[in-house]
Amino acid sequence: MSRELVYLLLIFGLLVIPRALQRFNIPAPITCLLFGLVAMLGLGGKVHDPVITMLSMLGISSLFLFAGLEVDLRVLRKHLHPLVVHLLIRLFNLIWVGYAGWYFFGLGWQAAALLALALLTPSTGFILDTLERLGLSEHERFWVTNKAIAGELLALVALFFVLQAGDPLLLVVSSAEMLALMTLLPLLYLAFGRWVVPHAPGSEFSLLVMVGFVAAFVTYKLGVYYLVGAFIAGLVARLLRERLPKMASETNIHALRLFATFFVPFYFFHAGTQISRDALSLKALGLGLLLTLIMVPLRLGMEWLQRRVLFPQEQKQSTFRVSLAMTPTLVFTLVLAEIMHSRFGVSGVLAGALVLYTTLNTLLPSFVLRVPFDVADAGDAHTEKGHIENAETAPKLQP
Repeated sequence: MSRELVYLLLIFGLLVIPRALQRFNIPAPITCLLFGLVAMLGLGGKVHDPVITMLSMLGISSLFLFAGLEVDLRVLRKHLHPLVVHLLIRLFNLIWVGYAGWYFFGLGWQAAALLALALLTPSTGFILDTLERLGLSEHERFWVTNKAIAGELLALVALFFVLQAGDPLLLVVSSAEMLALMTLLPLLYLAFGRWVVPHAPGSEFSLLVMVGFVAAFVTYKLGVYYLVGAFIAGLVARLLRERLPKMASETNIHALRLFATFFVPFYFFHAGTQISRDALSLKALGLGLLLTLIMVPLRLGMEWLQRRVLFPQEQKQSTFRVSLAMTPTLVFTLVLAEIMHSRFGVSGVLAGALVLYTTLNTLLPSFVLRVPFDVADAGDAHTEKGHIENAETAPKLQP
């Protein structure tokens, strides 16, 4: 079979079959992950193709570029108090889960911190992409979106420092390089806005994707993976929205979402091929089930209790739906499981347990928050905004 035909069949398989299975409430990324796992078991090392690797890089960078563009600091400031409480509780949970990882698994402090991030960090990009299919109200989507974004900001900062903190000199150098990147990105956007865009109308989207991909590659070379740079590139573009309105326009955000929808399946397929065979053991299965049985109820309970205290007038059913929608950790867990296994020598058993844990917690909202499947409504769903832009339309609940 020719290589071109193999690529064509792979594209069809990753873009069509997982979407078709969504009518059975199986998230498309999970199907793509399983496809990659099956391909690894069947083909072994032959499945590691440089083209798939490049497409997966485009997928993860475009997903986090989209997540960065979704950040609205004005809205976050409007609801600062509940979000700060949320982050303080999240920080406390990261500390005690990290300690548990050090105590029970004998991990170094860096690996234990990454384990805590992998277990607790909601996958914002995935959550934003699936909110419309969960049937949440506007009020519920607002809080899920902004709490996930706030949590991801904390996780990305923690990820940067944890990965670099093993070498104080490297941490200083990397911090300086990161500050330089954050300084240069606005200048790059402004240069494009002044010298390129006026002479190439409609080029804003391609320039945005290019900057996000380059920033992702730079942070990867700094040792903090692609997602950090892509997220920063999206956030900077959002902050420059008043000066460069077309760069972070709603049209571009929607186009980027569609772009990510095409390439993200290749990331999850690639992640499935990276799962080691020793991760597919009964020990990994048992540990993954144990982590799910312990962590998911704890996370749901902490989130539910937090909202009951801050918003006692909120309906209990709404509180539960917000808490449940925050459960998926898919992207962060897959990324950190790979980093822990490749850079810190974490056993395949623990890495496999994390993959099972994130698969189960990602499936949970889709099966619990079931909504009727209606082909006629599928096109309309994409025209809705993923979160509330204007603070005036945000929920009026205040602690």
